[in-house]
Amino acid sequence: MTALIINGKELAQNTRQSLKEKIAKLPEAPALAVILVGNNPASEIYVRSKEKACLEVGIMAKTYHLEETINEAELCDLIEELNQAKDITGILVQLPLPLHIDEKKILAAISPKKDVDGFNPLNTGLLIQKNSDTFIPCTPKGIIALLHHIKSDLTGLNAVVVGRSQIVGLPTAQLLLKENCTVTVAHSKTKNLEAVCQSADILVIAIGKAEMINKNYIKPGAIIIDVGINRTQEGLKGDVDFNSASSVASYITPVPGGVGPMTIAMLLENTYEAFLKQHNS
Repeated sequence: MTALIINGKELAQNTRQSLKEKIAKLPEAPALAVILVGNNPASEIYVRSKEKACLEVGIMAKTYHLEETINEAELCDLIEELNQAKDITGILVQLPLPLHIDEKKILAAISPKKDVDGFNPLNTGLLIQKNSDTFIPCTPKGIIALLHHIKSDLTGLNAVVVGRSQIVGLPTAQLLLKENCTVTVAHSKTKNLEAVCQSADILVIAIGKAEMINKNYIKPGAIIIDVGINRTQEGLKGDVDFNSASSVASYITPVPGGVGPMTIAMLLENTYEAFLKQHNS
């Protein structure tokens, strides 16, 4: 068996084109405020990618590049100013933040109505309650879109999510439950991880260890979603050993070109949806 590749880049481009057509019909352009604190090279690359994607679909991108020495109070003041600004549709704080700033406090300061990253505690709670009137975190939302691209009904499938972060693992598990999957969340303390993963019809890997998961972890015919982005001397690598896993899986996402492009596409979609909610469209 050779796994078919789930082309996230192509699906993301289709999503962007659809959004571009919808946004062109709006009375005004949505605007996304992106806050970048400090000079983290990886964060700067991500922000430039988001700016470029916004412009491509007709969303205004307003970047606030702040000194690393900014304090929590000053950052909260900026966020509150953006919360009140009628010309700002969505607010995104690029993570990670410097160690002297409490990320949870900053994310909670963003208005739930402008929280297009879906990290505000209120939106997190609404997701757990399966309330559709919330913003879904972009990577988990993109993962579900990738799965639906190859299989419209996920009911009854066994899903294993390896990783329990608030950004990817836990919200992905919640969304898979909503899809009527039977969900297991595994992590660094899980005993016999290999056997747990072998039970999965859908295996989502978000652990941050390059090529840790090989064919020995994979049930024949499973769908593999690789969230990992690890910079190595050989270039970008996922958390999954792509060649090994491809020999037993039915579908697999590549790195790069899988989950990453869909994450940005879902950010654009959330910003568009925020505009509609704020204008009662």
